[in-house]
Amino acid sequence: MIDKFLNDQQDPKAVEKVYTRLVDLLTTGEEIIYIATQKKPLVNILPDCVALTNKRVLFFTPANLGLSIKFIDFVWKDIVDVLIKEEIIGAIFTVRTTNGGEMGVDYLPKVQARKLYQYAQQRKEDEREARRLRDLEEKRAESGSINFGEHGNAQSQPAAQAPTPEPQPAPMIAASPVQEVPKQDELTEKLKKLRTLFENGLISQEEYNAKKLELLSDL
Repeated sequence: MIDKFLNDQQDPKAVEKVYTRLVDLLTTGEEIIYIATQKKPLVNILPDCVALTNKRVLFFTPANLGLSIKFIDFVWKDIVDVLIKEEIIGAIFTVRTTNGGEMGVDYLPKVQARKLYQYAQQRKEDEREARRLRDLEEKRAESGSINFGEHGNAQSQPAAQAPTPEPQPAPMIAASPVQEVPKQDELTEKLKKLRTLFENGLISQEEYNAKKLELLSDL
């Protein structure tokens, strides 16, 4: 079952662990597209992994000396950007989310990082198209509700009636973020401080990823 995920120098044991966990996490209609495994120089006993499905991106990190495995996932509609940075040894694959979150894995074999980037870009294109179609449907629905509700006055005041439905959803849209701002601001500050520690060389990439996983898992 996992043979198709071992074509690009993936670690078989790591893929097997991730695949076993993944099949229990898949939702209806969700399919695994690709699994990439970290390849650290010298010692690569407990590599991090990245898995792509048609619905989300999942980052897996071994815990308890490899006895368990933690994960954090991001659905495609919440991902605003995907990046790869190729270095002398391997490459870094990173995703950025709409709430300012960022998650990445380093020391990925370059061929795997490129495949992740290729598949992720395609999924982002698909999500953008789906979002565009949803927006069109919503506009059509709004237009239909306006004509139906104001049928008696539609001919006499067409211009004045068009804006009437727009103020109605505005309070609903504004109300939701207001409640989440403190948590998002607090999380953003913690992520910035964590990033600063990493960039200043005070913590390693693994420590940075593990702490970031812990912070984002509280969302």
